[in-house]
Amino acid sequence: MAVLVTGGAGYIGSHMVWALIDAGEEVVVLDRLSTGFRWAVAPEARFYEGDLADAALLARIFSENAIDAIIHFAGSIIVPESVADPLSYYDNNTVKSRALIAAAIATKIPHFVFSSTAAVYGTPDGPEPVLESAALRPESPYGSSKLMTEIMLRDAAAAHDFTYTALRYFNVAGADPRGRTGQSTAGATHLIKVASEAALGKRAGMDVFGTDYPTPDGTCVRDYIHVTDLANAHLKALQRMRAGGGSIVANCGYGRGFSVLEVLEQVKAVSGKDFPVRFAPRRPGDAVLIVANPSVAMRELDWKPEHDDLGFIVRTALDWEEHLGKRNQI
Repeated sequence: MAVLVTGGAGYIGSHMVWALIDAGEEVVVLDRLSTGFRWAVAPEARFYEGDLADAALLARIFSENAIDAIIHFAGSIIVPESVADPLSYYDNNTVKSRALIAAAIATKIPHFVFSSTAAVYGTPDGPEPVLESAALRPESPYGSSKLMTEIMLRDAAAAHDFTYTALRYFNVAGADPRGRTGQSTAGATHLIKVASEAALGKRAGMDVFGTDYPTPDGTCVRDYIHVTDLANAHLKALQRMRAGGGSIVANCGYGRGFSVLEVLEQVKAVSGKDFPVRFAPRRPGDAVLIVANPSVAMRELDWKPEHDDLGFIVRTALDWEEHLGKRNQI
């Protein structure tokens, strides 16, 4: 049997493809290459270029491959952009996910892993690590678009012979420790990616958006998870469902947070480079503080993070950024 990875040419998706191949899985990738790269896809995977809502293309993929699971990463992810252009996010993240879910059910594909987000929570009521049972109060169309897809999956699983796992990511960072793939999108907004570019002179400096939040240093606090650990959580979710496990929602994070300024200090320390930091007003849609309680993933998926170290996350991000610089010189 094969696994279909949507968005498999993107940042997290390309890591997932490698994790599946390392586990001996047959992998099929669907990506329209809007932000992903064909070269980022492991050569062992079978690649289709196109949109996940293209019914004819999906029918072709399902007819040409014996697929028993879908891992769905494809989507738009930039919070301020979603505030400025909400309808595009509801189209790309919700409407197209609905088309994919419908195609999976019609084709009797039993397992579905969904790339959700901690943005479904908004800002929790307190500083404690957030549980999956917390109130769902997204503060951006991005978060709302993902929550709507979770609801569709819940209702579809109740009505059909269909099992899903929704993994709510916190802040994903770092790169493959073996140097095979990493965050390569130009203009990416991930904090550690941007700071790594600044440390290596690819940017003149960087902005910190908001220094008046109710946190110890006034900047937002997030839980940073290494992308390899995240890919492994998806693999564990797939294995659990294949073994008969039911539908669940699980947080993916480490249970502790770092502020924006703490992350920047870590990047400067690991890189040995200083760079200018400008302070700017808050961005719309940013939650104040959000940290995962990952106990459900650890218990239900038998997931054990291997890279719970901010310095290691930063080091792999910097190594990949240096690799990209060399690649672009070729």
